[in-house]
Amino acid sequence: MLGLSTLGAVHTAIALVAVISGFAMSLRFGRIGSDLALGKAYIACTALACVTSLGIFMHGGFNVAHSLALVTLVVLGVAVAAGRHRDTSRAATYVETLGFSTTLFFHMIPALNETFTRIPAGAPLFTGPDDPALQRLFGFVFVAYLLGVALQVRHIWKTPAPMHRTWLAR
Repeated sequence: MLGLSTLGAVHTAIALVAVISGFAMSLRFGRIGSDLALGKAYIACTALACVTSLGIFMHGGFNVAHSLALVTLVVLGVAVAAGRHRDTSRAATYVETLGFSTTLFFHMIPALNETFTRIPAGAPLFTGPDDPALQRLFGFVFVAYLLGVALQVRHIWKTPAPMHRTWLAR
């Protein structure tokens, strides 16, 4: 299947669940949070996607993609820890929200690269991660990420402190 190993296919399936969950929560609630089942699915699938990616060595040994997985795990851990203190710390709300958004952005880097250097089969859209057109796409996604983060920060800023714990349940 598009040159994927068994581990690669499992990794891709898990990552797709994470990305769909993350975007669904972001669009519905304006943020990813651990308050709801979809948020818990996002966290679990993101962690599993990172761990499974560490076993994929299609391009040789340890590489940038493996480093991104490790950084994603760290940011995910920080966001989860911050979420536990959302009741008592306004800063924790920012850290949790921005941390989860950052992990979703991190998902998009390998997702776009691996998808569009394989599809359509036989004539992929991009030649590799250094393809200028793919780099422009990464730039667009980064700008979208920054816009989303700005909207989230604005929403948190305008939300009264007692509502921070419950704003997913609007």
